[in-house]
Amino acid sequence: MPGELDELTQARVRKLDALREMGVDPFPKKYERSHLSGELIQHFEEIEGTTVRVAGRLVGAIRDLGGSGFAHILDASGRIQVLFRRNTLGAEGFSVYRLLDAGDFVGVAGKAMRTRTGEITVEAAELTFLSKAIRPLPEKWHGLTDVEKRHRQRYLDLIASEDVRRVFALRSRAVSAIRRFLDGRGFLEVETPILQTLAAGAAARPFETFSNALDASLYLRIAIELHLKRAVVGGIERVYEIGRVFRNEGVDRQHNPEFTMMELYQAYADYEDIMELVESLVSSVAVELLGTTRVQWGNDEIDLAPPWPRRTLRELMIELAGVDYAAYGDDGALIAAARAAGLNPEDTWNRAKLIDELKSSLVDPKLVQPCFVVDYPAETTPLAKRKSSESLLVERFEAFIGGMEIGDAFSELNDPIEQRRRMEDQAALGAEGDPGAQALDEDFLEALEHGMPPTGGVGIGIDRLVMVLANQPNIREVILFPLLRPRVGG
Repeated sequence: MPGELDELTQARVRKLDALREMGVDPFPKKYERSHLSGELIQHFEEIEGTTVRVAGRLVGAIRDLGGSGFAHILDASGRIQVLFRRNTLGAEGFSVYRLLDAGDFVGVAGKAMRTRTGEITVEAAELTFLSKAIRPLPEKWHGLTDVEKRHRQRYLDLIASEDVRRVFALRSRAVSAIRRFLDGRGFLEVETPILQTLAAGAAARPFETFSNALDASLYLRIAIELHLKRAVVGGIERVYEIGRVFRNEGVDRQHNPEFTMMELYQAYADYEDIMELVESLVSSVAVELLGTTRVQWGNDEIDLAPPWPRRTLRELMIELAGVDYAAYGDDGALIAAARAAGLNPEDTWNRAKLIDELKSSLVDPKLVQPCFVVDYPAETTPLAKRKSSESLLVERFEAFIGGMEIGDAFSELNDPIEQRRRMEDQAALGAEGDPGAQALDEDFLEALEHGMPPTGGVGIGIDRLVMVLANQPNIREVILFPLLRPRVGG
């Protein structure tokens, strides 16, 4: 309750004042520690009986026994018990101990020992206040079912749950492993603009802002693709970027308005080469992080070891959705077939939108084991090269794991005349009110007209890949601070 919280806060402020009256600085500049708790526990046999210096946040209850007390401090490597004795700390030090609350940061110097119960402990001979927590930690926070509060106040989630901290450590290590893999294959990491004058490179609704300096509308990028292709035109034959992408669209367990994408482009390669790269990258990262290619995904065990099956989009649509889109020559007939399959399409949806919605609703969720879905209708993918053997299809694949698309890739279209025609077609759809139509990027077309070699490219959703590696079914569980609706009242 707010009143109760205010009362607890006021009690802590009184303790803060008492510390200052004793001449104790409750917010000193630094503290030199000799060991993390994990190091101390791991090497205890060598350290036992020596003086150590540890620091961290007090967590859990402080068990006060009158002339002594026990507490645990949490640091980056785990937690360790601390014993406070009046006889060891002295009167002044024990008076400081009496002003401790759960949540405070402290530094402790003292002997490493075991208690009678065998728990590794630091017996405090010196207690240094490092930071007074004015607000108390929520009681019984561990296991709290208020999911939105966990996401909104992630810092409390991190304090309470080692599993949550482990997920974000895994995410960090996954990004590092991806970089090592790509660097090892000769790729160069670059940075491209987040603020752009045109929202291009994907079928997505952008976030719009305004530059006072340029007196112009700008957009947060919806894809990294077109700038990386410019780099290929310029002679960087293997290039990648890991960065934030922004799409002003829906929020669900697989989608967040801002997310992290890894995009790469490899000159003189096609989508077959990129398939090999993707399955090798994902399996290598899994082995490096988890020691195995087998990961748990809900009730399923997924094996990320290559090779992954290749299935055409058409055969999967027939098999899993019961719709052969190639058998319907006009949009009206395809809309009727989609309704018969259980979809609720809008009459304004064009053929590309219908195929994408059928796939997303009726095919994607069933692709639990890793696989590549290949060969898409040309109208769905304006930036991909046509298949030599089938002019109505393009060389595109999507990589699926756990019923989610984790990667999208093409043999990139490098014919500037054909690319211009397709972008003009997309611009016409946009003029007719299609919010998902791609923009015509004149600067990109000019770059392409200077010549781009045959190129394969892929975008991999880092958040979704981490979801699979960490067995987390909701994207918000792998984004440290996910975007949430503003609090009522600000």
